[in-house]
Amino acid sequence: MSYRVLLVDDEPLARERLKRLLDEHSNFDWVAEAGDGQAALSWLQQHHCDLVLLDIQMPGKTGLEVARDIQALEQPPLVVFCTAYDEHALQAFRVNAIDYLMKPIAKDDLSRALQRASEWLDQNPQPLAATAGARTHISARTHNGMQLIPLAEVLYFLADQKYVNVCHISGETLIDDSLKQLEDEFGDKFLRVHRSALVSRARIDRLEAQEKGGHLLYLKGLTDGIAVSRRHLPAVRKAMKAL
Repeated sequence: MSYRVLLVDDEPLARERLKRLLDEHSNFDWVAEAGDGQAALSWLQQHHCDLVLLDIQMPGKTGLEVARDIQALEQPPLVVFCTAYDEHALQAFRVNAIDYLMKPIAKDDLSRALQRASEWLDQNPQPLAATAGARTHISARTHNGMQLIPLAEVLYFLADQKYVNVCHISGETLIDDSLKQLEDEFGDKFLRVHRSALVSRARIDRLEAQEKGGHLLYLKGLTDGIAVSRRHLPAVRKAMKAL
């Protein structure tokens, strides 16, 4: 199956580079290009595509504004941002972008983003606009720059003094969000099991009582259990019955 791609960037050279990179991916075809946000939206109102590679800093409408308008379409395409600035990452994922690539775009980074898009499209997901304003990724500033962690890949959050440690399928990362902020924002996806821990509801496997007292909650993909406090045990049992 081949997917249709719209390229949106006010720099012609940037669009040409994206075309060359896309030519190496037989399942993605660039079908149109636009030099500004309004032109992109006008094209999308008359044509269909599966993916938009979208610059953020453009004359007129910014890429973030264009992405918000895209989500209002009847069948919104997926969006991957391509930008020279990393300060927009958090906003980008609040408009349901599936990836955020830094210019100059590396071949491997684009390949990763296209693979993620392909997986989403192959599964025929519901439009990403279903939850307006909801983050799909957790962002963290590391010594390697901005790291973006898909929420679906998070196993649990663990409070570590003034930081929170995110355990995800690719490793562990410290973030600035507080556990309370995360619980308020993602309470439908993560369950408080201890004053210091939130776990992915989708990853819950089993609850085991310990010989010396207490309980451990085991998650799919993890060997070690996570301690469940007595205070939160009833809520954990209730959540597991609903799974």
